[in-house]
Amino acid sequence: MEKELTVIVGPTAVGKTDYSIELAKEYRSPVISCDSRQIFREMKIGTAPPSPEQLAAVNHYFIFSHSVSQYYTAGKYELEALEVINELFKTHDRLVVVGGSGLYVDALCYGLDDFPPADIELRNQLMERLDKEGIESLRMELKQLDPESYHSMDIANRQRVVRALEVTLMTGRKFSSFKTNKAKERPFKINKIVMSMPREELYGRINRRVDMMFDAGLVQEVESLLQYREMPALQTVGYKEIFEYFDGKHSLETARELIKRNTRRYAKKQISYFKR
Repeated sequence: MEKELTVIVGPTAVGKTDYSIELAKEYRSPVISCDSRQIFREMKIGTAPPSPEQLAAVNHYFIFSHSVSQYYTAGKYELEALEVINELFKTHDRLVVVGGSGLYVDALCYGLDDFPPADIELRNQLMERLDKEGIESLRMELKQLDPESYHSMDIANRQRVVRALEVTLMTGRKFSSFKTNKAKERPFKINKIVMSMPREELYGRINRRVDMMFDAGLVQEVESLLQYREMPALQTVGYKEIFEYFDGKHSLETARELIKRNTRRYAKKQISYFKR
């Protein structure tokens, strides 16, 4: 029997976790998370990870498995997840993967191009510039050095702009020159399920989820991570807005509403991404 990897994707709050657990029970499979933030053990509220009851229902991989204090990339995830999957396929014919991080899903299913490893010192310098000069300064430098990347990537994503500029400055080659867009072959069948629901219903679920996060202690969680706020893992919705609250840029209630709005925008991007 051909080995089969079922990958469940969709926007945040659409119900992927519940569905993945039910399917995993049917397949007698663990759940392999493909989420770029739930992997961090210090981010247990703002990332909407599975509940303790859900984690107990079936075995999960890549939930709270790494520390936010360490750099982690989609390339590392590709290698680590494939190692786990290949080992699990020795005793399973079907496995369940779930996630809403498009880059991580693509890394697992199709592979990433072979970019050079991160230069931590240069990365820190760029993050300092980001803090002092703002993202527009880095965007303009990237536009000058690598206009192909500037016009093709999501330049609203600060982490990707920093990474593209880092590779370009470190190697003397355009970041875009490392891209081959050639999918890697996988020794198993990939069955992708894209979940969706009416937009208004989804947005209502997002708003309620954010309120529940605040009730569960999101502000205290973000406060405990202040020393790591420049790490890429924390440049994400739900954390950056509360960091700005601690900086005095807006009120806590404004931060709450910004998180709801930015999460809805992120969900809209996810919907477009997974419909490709």
